Amino acid sequence: MKVEVWTDMVCPFCYIGKRRLEAGLEKLVHPEAVNMVYRSFELDPDMEVNPSDDVYGLAAAKQGSTREHMKAMQETISKRAEQVGLKFNYDTAKPTNTFNAHRLLKYAMTFGKGDDLLERLYQAYFTDSLHLGDVNTLVDLAVQSGLDRSDTAAMLESDQYGDEVRADELEASRLGIRGVPFFVINDKYAISGAQPAEVFAEALQQAWKEENPLIPFKSSSLDPDASLCEDGSCQLPNSSHD
Repeated sequence: MKVEVWTDMVCPFCYIGKRRLEAGLEKLVHPEAVNMVYRSFELDPDMEVNPSDDVYGLAAAKQGSTREHMKAMQETISKRAEQVGLKFNYDTAKPTNTFNAHRLLKYAMTFGKGDDLLERLYQAYFTDSLHLGDVNTLVDLAVQSGLDRSDTAAMLESDQYGDEVRADELEASRLGIRGVPFFVINDKYAISGAQPAEVFAEALQQAWKEENPLIPFKSSSLDPDASLCEDGSCQLPNSSHD
């Protein structure tokens, strides 16, 4: 079962949504059968690598609001994060361009390290206040995920996986995706936003049933009046006791 997730490493609801999706996966009988595919979505592709303002100032300028209003909004988001066990430190967060981080995630996925690296990228930005636009930071996170340091550094110095990032963003546009997180299950069920765990569980279970339908066994030896218990009660078939 395939679950595609369009995400950005500086999107708070993407991190919260990841936790809720994980909670939904825990309700599946076979969570190991789920193949997670992470898709790139830059919330601000024009963001500088080293902007001169902080999170609040940048958000206020973009939204046409005030620092005070944006800080209050971020505090509300932080409280939501706490509900799923996450700690957000917006006061010290380092906003930056995430294009290279997306390229790195694509690279990590080729080694089966996408899940681990994405978690580290989220934590690095929201909790540890690390600079995701800094190549050395990205290399360190990759090494923590089990990737080779020199190979990772060489990849980041090249333009590798840039086309894959852009292809994801074009696909998002084609599908009409305007925000993240955005989840697509088996190319059929679309879920927008950091929905409750129950929503993810229901969608995943529905997709699982469609992939693994029960097929009634057919045989000339089957007794159509075989005893059956259902709806909390058991009854003997009338045909066998006339």
